[in-house]
Amino acid sequence: MSDDLSHHDLSPDPEESTTQSLAESTNPHGLDRRTFIALSLGAVPAVSLATSTVLEAKAVAARPAPGSATVPVRLNVNGTERQLRLDPRTSLLDALREDLALAGTKKGCDHGQCGACTVLIDGRRVLSCLTLAAMASGHRVTTVEGLAQGDRLHPVQAAFLKHDAFQCGYCTPGQIVSAVGLLAEGCPDDPAHIRECMSGNLCRCGAYPNIVAAVREAKGGKVS
Repeated sequence: MSDDLSHHDLSPDPEESTTQSLAESTNPHGLDRRTFIALSLGAVPAVSLATSTVLEAKAVAARPAPGSATVPVRLNVNGTERQLRLDPRTSLLDALREDLALAGTKKGCDHGQCGACTVLIDGRRVLSCLTLAAMASGHRVTTVEGLAQGDRLHPVQAAFLKHDAFQCGYCTPGQIVSAVGLLAEGCPDDPAHIRECMSGNLCRCGAYPNIVAAVREAKGGKVS
């Protein structure tokens, strides 16, 4: 009888064997349900990143190659006619600096808020960072490089030097060009009106009193 019991204890249970075989067939790698779900969730960020990368690559590929969609632009800058071929989206500021090598016009905020990019178009003050180069075609563009006559400075330039109306100098070209435009507009020469007319040109160094004094000097007003 002991032999029968021993034989019975050692023999596998048919039901248990069937259940184990089923588990192995449905889970060949030995992963339980929780492990499988955890691994699946862990793969979601990688899939999202891959999808985003593919979409970005498609967007870049869809953009026209530089120079493949240009338009002719004729600019009269500082009295000289220049014929360019530009992307229609090129700003006047970028055309002046990058295509015509006129670096006096500064790129400050590139959002039309600081005035460092001020130029004159047909004598009127314009923010070149907000102006398409194509829009200036056929008009007279004047930058800070075109103000002096040879070695003779423009009166505004001379006044800025006399009154030390700058510190770091980065905003100075825009300040000077804006002041030249202001003189043509006929702004009153009292300090309050000058500050108001020049409010679109920011000076982070705070040289405003000297700038106002220089503008008044150029206008022929008395400077205390």
